[in-house]
Amino acid sequence: MKQVQTKRKKSIIPGFGISMGVSVTMLSLIILIPLASVLAYSFRLSGQEFLELMTRPNVVRAFVTSIGCALAAAVINCIFGTILAWVLVRYEFPGKRLMDGMIELPFALPTAVAGITLTKMYSDTGFLGRAFEKIGIEIAYTKTGIVIAMVFIGIPFVVRAIQPVLEKLPASYEEAAVMLGASRFRIFWKVIFPEIAPALWTGFGLALARGIGEYGSVIYISGNSEKNGTQVVSYIIMQKLNSGNVDYEGAAAIALVLLIISFLMLFIINMIQHIASRRTNV
Repeated sequence: MKQVQTKRKKSIIPGFGISMGVSVTMLSLIILIPLASVLAYSFRLSGQEFLELMTRPNVVRAFVTSIGCALAAAVINCIFGTILAWVLVRYEFPGKRLMDGMIELPFALPTAVAGITLTKMYSDTGFLGRAFEKIGIEIAYTKTGIVIAMVFIGIPFVVRAIQPVLEKLPASYEEAAVMLGASRFRIFWKVIFPEIAPALWTGFGLALARGIGEYGSVIYISGNSEKNGTQVVSYIIMQKLNSGNVDYEGAAAIALVLLIISFLMLFIINMIQHIASRRTNV
């Protein structure tokens, strides 16, 4: 009886042991050790000190501002990101490649530069700010400005999540729905939306998590006014680190809560995405 010998395919990357060792080392240096240091510093506070810090009015308002503005920006990004992805996938027009490349601009542009530019544009001396001021709308140094900055840095997540799904979605589904007499709204809601829903949740979660912890693009346009409630959590953390009496423990404790909130949001959204993908067989 002949024995069939199977040859192991040679991998371009070195063996499992070396690859796993490099992966664990990089993961530890870049993610695990920094997260462990946040835990170590925050655990230096007693339970009472931690509770007192988290219930301070400025800290509570900062969390409300960060989460509320990030949530509003993520919803806006889902709406306009879906429209933008649809235009890029379904239509041909001059400058399409340029527009598609510009989607990546918020990733490449330093967030501080984006913040300064947006502040100048939407301040009372900027051309957009002056136009809105004439109708009684203030944008710079308000929560509206924070939302605009978060929309700017978050929209690529939504577009890039939905775009591949739309590219693979056969146009025959829509054609069949049209032949059956379905309206445009019903076609979108019953045919297209179920297919893009998992990707939409992914983009929403990434944009939301990015917005909650954003610093560079919002620090200038927010104005950082405790009175007007435009301080964000990242600014409170930097304030504790840059003050004369550096408070590493307090900054780490606030960062830990921010990290837990982001993880919980991503976990919940991933669960919703998983359920939606099972229903649509994606």
